[in-house]
Amino acid sequence: MRVLTAVLTLLLSLPLGADEISLQRAVAALQAPGTLLIDVRSAEEFSAGALPGANRIGHEQITTQIAALAADKNTPIVLYCRSGRRSAIAKDSLAKLGYRNLIDAGGYDQLKLALARHN
Repeated sequence: MRVLTAVLTLLLSLPLGADEISLQRAVAALQAPGTLLIDVRSAEEFSAGALPGANRIGHEQITTQIAALAADKNTPIVLYCRSGRRSAIAKDSLAKLGYRNLIDAGGYDQLKLALARHN
């Protein structure tokens, strides 16, 4: 029982951000034309700093506003937020709508660093 408790504690303490493979996929996707970059943070967070070319749609409005940017459900979409929690929620919401080419890039700082390393 102690081992199970220790494992669960360890898993719950891990960050929710994107893994390195998701970040690599996001960077590669953003190099291709037609990829949509969506920041699902709040308006205040977005105005404090966002990635170039990002469109802001709060995660709670993503299902009602996505069609204005991506009517084609095969459009490559990269999502990010502050930590990866809201981008994961947005990804799940879009998948339920039938969007098929989704990448959760996790947190803003992680993706910004991965993009800087690539350039």
